[in-house]
Amino acid sequence: MDISTTDLGLAARVQQLTKTYGAGGNEVRALDGVSIGIRRGEFTAIMGPSGSGKSTLMHIMAGLDAPTSGRAWIGDTDITGLSDLELTILRRRRVGFVFQAFNLVPTLDAIGNILLPFDLDGRRPTALERARIDGLVQTLGLESRLRHRPHELSGGQQQRVAIARALATSPDLVFADEPTGNLDSRSGREVLGLLAAASRDHGQSIAMVTHDPVAASHADRVVFLGDGRVVADKPRQSAEEISAYMLATELGTPEPVVLS
Repeated sequence: MDISTTDLGLAARVQQLTKTYGAGGNEVRALDGVSIGIRRGEFTAIMGPSGSGKSTLMHIMAGLDAPTSGRAWIGDTDITGLSDLELTILRRRRVGFVFQAFNLVPTLDAIGNILLPFDLDGRRPTALERARIDGLVQTLGLESRLRHRPHELSGGQQQRVAIARALATSPDLVFADEPTGNLDSRSGREVLGLLAAASRDHGQSIAMVTHDPVAASHADRVVFLGDGRVVADKPRQSAEEISAYMLATELGTPEPVVLS
């Protein structure tokens, strides 16, 4: 009997994923046989040093990039062989994104950017969705900035608009690339609290790429990558435990603390 992603309790997964760039002597292997899943209703942090493959992994899991070999699923849909149009529709309806570069539309004001997923899907928010958007706007402190275009917003405000857009449609799966990278510590905590609540209270699956141990400590699970491979997969960790593990890995020494 075939076992589906749903049976496994996974919102997304990859199997024997490899990604290479260049050829011959210039070939770079960004991912090397990675197999991992994002569990439903769980907040997962993906960590690793620069060049470890964490952003490449997220982009392939989200259908934004194609693997050199291996397969990827969102839910029970094998996205590896989908056309660009099929991928676009799947992402629009089931996936939210928080990009490191924000990717806001410069000609739209903040509320226009937040509502963009609905416009692209050809519909208006329901009353329940509108109430959720209003709550996000209030929590993120954007009430007075809704009619401002991206160039009139600070980097932190742009990031908060991008987060509101990603969560507005209550997607099953949210990918976040360094979502607190442009925020002060207070705003960062609020955003991490929102992501944790989306997972805990609404059953959304969150996959967050980060280099920040404090951000990762808000997650239910921490996956560490190194040289394109998964080197550790741990349950919730404190920021101190994460920092200690990363330092030990960089130094090539045994872990100084016991991690559960």
